[in-house]
Amino acid sequence: MSSDRLMRIHSAEFQAMAERVLRVTELTSRLNVLPFEDEAGKAELFEQILGSPLSTRVTIYPPFYTDHGLHLDLAERVFVNQNCTFLDYAGIRLGKRVMVGPKATFITVGHPVDPEERRGWLSGAPIDVAENVWIGAGATILPGVSIGRDAVVAAGAVVTDDVPPASLVTSSKATVHRRW
Repeated sequence: MSSDRLMRIHSAEFQAMAERVLRVTELTSRLNVLPFEDEAGKAELFEQILGSPLSTRVTIYPPFYTDHGLHLDLAERVFVNQNCTFLDYAGIRLGKRVMVGPKATFITVGHPVDPEERRGWLSGAPIDVAENVWIGAGATILPGVSIGRDAVVAAGAVVTDDVPPASLVTSSKATVHRRW
């Protein structure tokens, strides 16, 4: 996985990423309309999306969304429920036995807060989820977050900071920190 970084919009790297996003969007749109029982069709599309075969010991229930796919590392016995989104350009790792509730969102890319920088740059940082973590329905995990082993992220929580092992995190309350 890559570390914290900035990418100039309209650079060659950005163009390559944009092309991959278009390709993966087409692939996930095909995946998400397959009959649920079409295991061979799902396996073929997941291999194209992820760049390698999806382990038979990983379960993902469509609909499934990702913008890149090649930086999504799923360990054995990971379970991803329906309607989850993985914006994985900066890298997402889910450890063994991680369970992800429906509509959870993992976001590794964004923009700088400064309005001038926002127009010209993407920012990003990887997400790392340790073994045996449960991510509740509708939770949002933001760039650069690490979640420790055996932790639970409650439904609807917005995780902006690292989560210690064997802890419970809750809350989605928005807070104004400053104005410009």
